[in-house]
Amino acid sequence: MENLVLHNGVKMPILGFGVYQITDFAECERSVLDALAIGYRLIDTAQAYQNEEAVGSAIAKSGISRDKIFVTSKVWISNGGYERAKASIDESLNKMSLDYLDLMLIHQPFNDYYGTYHAMEDAYKAGKLRAIGVANFYPDRLIDLCQFVEVAPMVNQVETHVFDQQVKAREIMDKYHVVHQSWGPFAEGRNNFFTNQILKKIGEKYGKSVPQTALRYLIQRGIGGIPKSVHKERMEQNFDVFDFSLAEADMREILQMDTGESLFFSHYDPETVEYITRLKR
Repeated sequence: MENLVLHNGVKMPILGFGVYQITDFAECERSVLDALAIGYRLIDTAQAYQNEEAVGSAIAKSGISRDKIFVTSKVWISNGGYERAKASIDESLNKMSLDYLDLMLIHQPFNDYYGTYHAMEDAYKAGKLRAIGVANFYPDRLIDLCQFVEVAPMVNQVETHVFDQQVKAREIMDKYHVVHQSWGPFAEGRNNFFTNQILKKIGEKYGKSVPQTALRYLIQRGIGGIPKSVHKERMEQNFDVFDFSLAEADMREILQMDTGESLFFSHYDPETVEYITRLKR
């Protein structure tokens, strides 16, 4: 497994397993156990996903040494502010029966995200978190945070796939030494992702599928990914992306697929922001 090195020296697997929308305890536990058996060593959950307990149970049952598994969770908006965030970090640890998390992110840049971040900084200094960062922070919010915190964010997890490659945002992340991690690397199937003819044509040259080609593209750009599936064979296929490399011409062709626009939501849309900030975890 290839790793991305965070600015504090912590190594994070470039490819992980996400558990978004796997809310059933037994299904989530089984899926995480399957992923770990296949070889995944990064598991990405969140307070808002309502499945931290199942993730912790799977880690305990896996028999794999804790220091070999990279565990990520995220503080939800309703836990924003120093005191609420501080308590929620401990709650996440308790739910997963873990002494520490490898990475904690602010899930969305709303509510008192400065207070939230300061709570994460203190948890980081106390050894409860090995790394801290953010998710869904657009360049303006990321710059603002980086300029005024003591421990700069180490990761920004944002929507990234072939149709929205975050090229300009990546420039800002690189400037501030923030590792780029993708959520939704398959665009959740939108825009006819799984039948895309460009990805299909390129993938056939290497004997790989559309999803494998898309993941390999992100990996070669140094972008982490956390694809999710409850089907073991698809997990295996998603993991099988380290035995080939895309040629430069193929990389350039996929780059041309970028529209620069989200397929999901915009933080600049007032109705979207009202909807997100009203969600409860």
